[in-house]
Amino acid sequence: MVNNRNARSLFSWVLIIFILITPLQSTVTTAATGDGSWSSPYSVSQAISNQNSSAKTVQGYVVGQPTSQTTVLKSNFPNDYALALADSATETNTAKMIYVQIPSSFRSSYGLKTNPSLMGKSLKITGTMSAYFSHPGLKDGSAFTVQEGGTANPGPTPTPPTNSYYDAAYGKTGEALKTALHNIIDDHTEISYSNVWTALRETDEDPNNSNNVILLYTGRSQSKLTNGGNVNDWNREHVWAKSHGGFGTSMGAGTDLHHLRPTDVSVNSSRSNLDFDNGGNEHSEARGNYYDSDSWEPRDSVKGDVARMLFYMAVRYEGDSGELDLELNNRVNNGSAPYHGKLSVLLQWHKEDPVDNFERTRNEIIYTDYQHNRNPFIDHPEWASAIWE
Repeated sequence: MVNNRNARSLFSWVLIIFILITPLQSTVTTAATGDGSWSSPYSVSQAISNQNSSAKTVQGYVVGQPTSQTTVLKSNFPNDYALALADSATETNTAKMIYVQIPSSFRSSYGLKTNPSLMGKSLKITGTMSAYFSHPGLKDGSAFTVQEGGTANPGPTPTPPTNSYYDAAYGKTGEALKTALHNIIDDHTEISYSNVWTALRETDEDPNNSNNVILLYTGRSQSKLTNGGNVNDWNREHVWAKSHGGFGTSMGAGTDLHHLRPTDVSVNSSRSNLDFDNGGNEHSEARGNYYDSDSWEPRDSVKGDVARMLFYMAVRYEGDSGELDLELNNRVNNGSAPYHGKLSVLLQWHKEDPVDNFERTRNEIIYTDYQHNRNPFIDHPEWASAIWE
């Protein structure tokens, strides 16, 4: 009898606790749920679960600046290009954060290098649910507002994007994909050849020293101000050799930042207009680079970078609007023809040297600050095989 009474008493307490906890659980779930509109924004956890390229509004606390897939800085912010949001102002787990790309028009108000006081503040941001630094992200932001601790200048608030940048390309392969990508990235904002100097100081900035740029073939970190034509200066390398088609330094292909990189003057001269292939003699100044009479092999850590720059050029310039039709082939010694090789080797390099954060950051800067177009093969490496294999 006593045992029965104890059992009934225990059951009653369990029932009471269940009744009390159930509405609490429901309240917590409801509080974290929004529909992604401005009046009912997504929480960060919702945004992480809905990376579907839709345009949504997200609200969360600023917890730092992402600089790689797994690194979020809490201080000593290197620039104003990105921030991370979380559902808690004290969150340290990057898996519970969403990385926000900050367009150039919002950086002066929302970049953490300029505005470190934003740390811990709640922001509401409208943008596209799309990966950034290969991590759940919010890109192409069109509206930023501080929700706590005052209101910062929200900047321009155009209509939020309704389509992903690459919507027209999804589901396609071969020539159809190549054509779709061309139509997305062509008609970019062109800059002058003299302005390329300024742009390269930003696009190729050494992430560990903001006073320097990284030279493509040597990997040397060198002062941004040592550009020119003297020995050990850096100059502007056309990765798609400008004689391959004869476009020179004219606005368009000749000034397209997606294939222009800072290089050592004498190393640039050695590379000249050679096609790309494996083999040759090691360069005495640019160790790890090899060349012979008809080809150049860059150092291993930029082989994929070179390939993806050439893939971009072959898609961007297709002969319309009075432009050249640049194409990749499986040859060297292409000379002045609008062709570049060696395609089979470039595809191999693309796989062996995957996209890195330096390339991703460079792509973002060109897109937001200068040309307003992207290199699709940095964002979607799989598309190289879908077109050329």
